[in-house]
Amino acid sequence: MLDIALYLLAAALVAGGLIGTMLPALPGLPMIFGGIWLAAAVDGYRHLGLWWLLLLGALAALGIVVDFVAASLGAKRVGASKAAIWGASLGTLVGMFFGLAGLVLGPFVGALLGEFGSSGSVLRSTHVGISTWLGLLFGALLKLVLSLLMVGLAAFAWWIG
Repeated sequence: MLDIALYLLAAALVAGGLIGTMLPALPGLPMIFGGIWLAAAVDGYRHLGLWWLLLLGALAALGIVVDFVAASLGAKRVGASKAAIWGASLGTLVGMFFGLAGLVLGPFVGALLGEFGSSGSVLRSTHVGISTWLGLLFGALLKLVLSLLMVGLAAFAWWIG
């Protein structure tokens, strides 16, 4: 009976994590990894062993890194100033405390203000801000792909194990 409850909790973590990859309020990839690890532990690691868990953990870590650097890379791609890149990073960090709106607008506003402070050009600052936002969007898409890859690999390992 306890095993069933733990498997249900693992499934809820994975499902919540998949939702969390699209809604920034939830830590999607860590939840997915936690759910998969819980299912593996309940199973006695028969289907998902150390190497599978290390691979899935590395994918989750990569997704977390992508989440933090995507906006900065978007700004850097268009030749943004160091102030704009720092602004995008700071905007991402501050935006985390303001929910979805903060996570969407934080990097954009940070890059825009950083570039405006550096160049003084409204047009250039807007271009950098939009590129930062596109980097953030690309990062979210990559995070979704990584989360689906994690679930798919875990299901594959479970099936062949």
